[in-house]
Amino acid sequence: MCEHCGCRGIEPIAELMDEHYHLLDEAHRIRRMMAAGDRERARQLLDDLVGHLDVHVRREEAGIFRALRERNDYLDEVEALEREHDAFDAAITALDPGRPDFERSVSRLLVELDEHVERENLGIFPVSVVTLGAKGWERVARARSEHPTFLHERTQGGDTITDQPG
Repeated sequence: MCEHCGCRGIEPIAELMDEHYHLLDEAHRIRRMMAAGDRERARQLLDDLVGHLDVHVRREEAGIFRALRERNDYLDEVEALEREHDAFDAAITALDPGRPDFERSVSRLLVELDEHVERENLGIFPVSVVTLGAKGWERVARARSEHPTFLHERTQGGDTITDQPG
């Protein structure tokens, strides 16, 4: 993934990209558990990924995507990415661990997530750095406050604990 354009120097973008890396790491662990035949652990990890993806998508759509919409910038790309978010929701809802094609459906979902993350990291994030003005970054900051990152969460004995950054 891209790390040379400078967009990681903008804290809200860097945080979204870090969430992307985390989501991809979770996807890798799910794939490993499915390959090892540990379907139950794969399902647990998938539940974690789904929760994290939900938080991440809400912040993207309420922040960067909405700010770009308000500027009438890159609307086609924003709409395409939002359709992909909707497709993830539909695919996740349709997952049925009791079906024989469950692993194949999960694998397809994870491949689509990989591709989506790359499109955002290499496309809309760098574009937003040069496009959003002060009003746009205020929108991003508000969304970031309303939908805090999941990166400071950790699990201990099945309970989620939120670490305070800083």
